[in-house]
Amino acid sequence: MGIHVIKMPDLGEGIAEVEVVAWHVQPGDTVREDQVLADVMTDKATVEIPSPVAGTITSLGGAIGQSLAVGAELIRLEVAGAGNVSADKARKEPVQSGAATAPAEEVAEPQLEAVAAHAAETSAPVAAPAKPATAPAAKPAPARAGSGSGVGAPLRADGEKPLAPPAVRQRAWDLGVELQFVPGSGPAGRITHADLDAHVAGRRGGAANGAMDERYAEQHGEHATQIIGLRRKIAEKMQEAKRNIPHFTYVEEVDVTELEALRLQLNARYGQERGKLTLLPLLMRAVVLALRSYPMMSARYDDEANTLTTYDAAHIGIAAQTESGLMVPVVRHAESRDPWSSAAEIARLAEAARSGKATRDELTGSTITITSLGSLGGIVTTPVINRPEVAIVGVNRIVDRPVIRDGAMVARKMMNLSSSFDHRVIDGMVAAQFVQSIRGYLEFPATLFVE
Repeated sequence: MGIHVIKMPDLGEGIAEVEVVAWHVQPGDTVREDQVLADVMTDKATVEIPSPVAGTITSLGGAIGQSLAVGAELIRLEVAGAGNVSADKARKEPVQSGAATAPAEEVAEPQLEAVAAHAAETSAPVAAPAKPATAPAAKPAPARAGSGSGVGAPLRADGEKPLAPPAVRQRAWDLGVELQFVPGSGPAGRITHADLDAHVAGRRGGAANGAMDERYAEQHGEHATQIIGLRRKIAEKMQEAKRNIPHFTYVEEVDVTELEALRLQLNARYGQERGKLTLLPLLMRAVVLALRSYPMMSARYDDEANTLTTYDAAHIGIAAQTESGLMVPVVRHAESRDPWSSAAEIARLAEAARSGKATRDELTGSTITITSLGSLGGIVTTPVINRPEVAIVGVNRIVDRPVIRDGAMVARKMMNLSSSFDHRVIDGMVAAQFVQSIRGYLEFPATLFVE
C-alpha cells in the first residue's frame, strides 16, 4: 500500500487560493476514481474536486471555511501500489482532518459547535469531539434530578457522556439537573439551552399536576454560525462596495399601467410560440435604450488607477436570490436582444444560479446591474452598487394607487425605481436624467420597439 496526496489544482483565471466549502468524504471512507471529494469556492463559482485515484481517505487538508493556496495539500489517501509520496514523507503526520487542526481538548467548544452545526446543514459530517463533563470543584454537589424526578430512565448508555456547551453544563449544575437524562436536539445530539428549558418545564409541570405554558418559557439559546463560502464572498463584496463607493440613491415613481397592458397583450398573442414576458426583460430594454444617451452608466471604475472604463456593450447583471445567497448572473450583450431573447436568457441563467451550475463567466463581467425583490420589493430600497460598476437600478413592487389625471382621480399601476450611483463619477443631475429616460420608455412602452 502507498500514500497518494491530492493537491489543490490550479483552476486558472489567476486564482491563488480557494475556500473549502464542503467535504463529501471523511477519514476512513473508501472512494473510487472520479468521485467528488470536496467543493471549493473561487470568487463566486463553486468547483467540485474529484479524486484521480481510488483509495481510502486518511486525512483532510483543512476545515470548512479555510482558505487553501493552489498547490497546498487537499487530501491524502491510502492506495494500492506505491502512491505518489515517498515512504519517509508518508510516515510524517499530515494536516489533521475534519473540523479542527488541534487536539479536541485544546479547541474552544463554541468553534466545534459552529462547525458541527454547519456540517449538519450541509449534510457533510464533521467529527466534533466533546470535552469531558466536569462539575465545578468549589461548589457542593446538589441533589441531581434524574430518573427519581419522574423524567424517566437515562437516555444514554453507561459511560456515554452527554454533549453540551460549557454554559449549558453550568446552568444544569445550578438547576440540579443531570444531563444524562436530558435529550439533545443539536448536532450529534448536543444539548442546548432550549433542551434544558424543556426538561425543567416538564419536571415542574409534572410536580404541579399541570403542564407549564411553554409559550412564555424563558429562552437562552445562542446559535453561532460560521460565515463561509458564497455568504462570506457576498459579505466581503458588500463591505468593499460600501467602504469604497460613495453611494447616493435616486427614487422615482413610474406609471406602468400601459406597460402592463402591453405585456399582457404580448403574452396573449405570442406567449405560446415565444414564451411569456415578465416586467424584467422590458425594463432591460428600457435600460439599454437609455444607455445610448448616458453611456457613462455602463461602466466600471478602477479605484487604484482612478480610471473609468465605459462600454458600448450592455452586459446587464441580474441580482438573483438563491438558497446559497445572492448571485448576479450576467445577460451579455443585452443591446442585441429583443425582450423574448432577454427573457429566455434570464430564465436560463436563473436556473443555473439556483442549481449551483452557473460558471464563473456567467457570474462576472457585468457593466450595470438590475436588482428586484419581486412582490416583496417594498416602496423604496437603497441598493448597493455591484462594484466595480457605477450604477444599479432597483425595482420596487407594482401597486394600484389613486392618481390625478386630467383633473380626475383614477386607479393606476405605479412602481418606484430606486437606483444607486457612484458619486465619484456620476453627478446627481446626470443620474436623475438617466432614470427619467428609463421612466419615459416605460410609461410610453411603444417607444421600446421604435428604432
